Amino acid sequence: MRRSNCVLATTIYAVLILGLCGVAPVYAHHVKKAQSTSMPVTTSSAKARELYEKGMADYENLYLERCNEEWRAAVQEDPKLAVAWAWIAFNSSNPQEVSAARAKAKELAPKLTPGEQLMVAWIAKVQEGDFIGGIAAMNDLLEIYPRDKHLLYLAANWLMLDDVNDQAERLLEKALVIDKNFPAALNDLAYVQARNQQFSKSLAAMERYVSLLPKEPNPQDSYGELLRMAGDYQGSLKHYRAALKIDPDFVTSQLGLADTYALMGDQEQARTEYDKAIRYAHTEADRLTYSMQRAVTWVREGKYAEADREFATVAETGHAKGQDLQEAQAFRHMGEYQADDNVALKHLKLAEDALGHNSTISKSDHDEELSRILRNLVVRAARAGNHPLADKTLKQLEAMATGSRNRVIQSSYHGAAGTLLMDQKKYEDAISNLEEDRNNPFTMELLVQAYYETSQVDKLHEIEAKLRATNVPTMEQALVVPAVRSKRPII
Repeated sequence: MRRSNCVLATTIYAVLILGLCGVAPVYAHHVKKAQSTSMPVTTSSAKARELYEKGMADYENLYLERCNEEWRAAVQEDPKLAVAWAWIAFNSSNPQEVSAARAKAKELAPKLTPGEQLMVAWIAKVQEGDFIGGIAAMNDLLEIYPRDKHLLYLAANWLMLDDVNDQAERLLEKALVIDKNFPAALNDLAYVQARNQQFSKSLAAMERYVSLLPKEPNPQDSYGELLRMAGDYQGSLKHYRAALKIDPDFVTSQLGLADTYALMGDQEQARTEYDKAIRYAHTEADRLTYSMQRAVTWVREGKYAEADREFATVAETGHAKGQDLQEAQAFRHMGEYQADDNVALKHLKLAEDALGHNSTISKSDHDEELSRILRNLVVRAARAGNHPLADKTLKQLEAMATGSRNRVIQSSYHGAAGTLLMDQKKYEDAISNLEEDRNNPFTMELLVQAYYETSQVDKLHEIEAKLRATNVPTMEQALVVPAVRSKRPII
């Protein structure tokens, strides 16, 4: 299993290249390596330390709610255990808990060791929208403890969430030099290789991962996901079922079964499997997310009234439960598949409004989701003939991108700008924007057209093959990829 990921933006990508290649960026501190191999944890309670470390081990094994429970127990034992508060803030899906835990970690940080201060700063600054500061803290932390394999993994894992795969791969390889049988690093390395279409390498790494942890569910779960990415749906189902046999409560494998059936085209079976995942979800946020995945099955079948009904229910529940992010996502998804542009715009406005209901949502989550909403608003307004709204919204999105190094925001802006340029038949200018968002199926489809219009045949073949081979259970994939596969290649 992998956590959800975003899309790469080259502005921050360049910063990361500097920081991770050992070239000191302008914002970096000069810090000394620590004498100890691993980062110390400040606590007077042996029990709290044990719980914190168990939580970190469970995080590496993708027990993403169980580790939260252990960190919560750790801070019950020692309320001053700041790094546990920081990881609660990083990993919790409850916006109120995230906000309170982040504030507590920051309050305690001045009394910590330099390494712990940097870990808190890394998490807090990223959530607060200061990506440069967060990355600087992460780089400094790795400079102090260059042989802490767990820190190398945590940094690589975070980079992978944002599709900064080359730099993540380098950190994972460093971790595996320290310990060639480090399971968490092998798992993430297999995902990096799969994203690069190196499936033979990826599956070989996965075989090692499974052999190292034969009694853990996540290796089987990850194997299932990677086989699905490679287009082997039956193999994927086999490994997801193997994960559930090891641990029936490993709900992400139940979700994996559902997602795989959805991609296979068996929407009825997918809904049956989604119902099980929803029933056994560990958190309210997960329950709403799985419900949105279920709703996408109706979009795949072209039954939009059913999709409307289910997404509206998710939005209503999210509002009632204080889950603003999921409420906004539900309305945004409704705006993505509507045939009528003006109806789509109404849903997107509701999505934008939902983000303002409470103040506890982190700035990073708020701004990322807002950028996705605005991207869709730009495209739909232009297609509805409301060019003043499209231009105004694009300027708002541009201002967000100019003031942020967040990958999602950058991607949203370039995707929207590139789409408008394609409408204007300014293909070269469109390409320069769209290539900054090349993992989005909507964008890949436009790039195929743009490369055709500019006679870039090699690039056309590459992006068209990538689009046709996209096996991810997202709304964008549902709306674009099956239709593309039903047609002959352009050239």
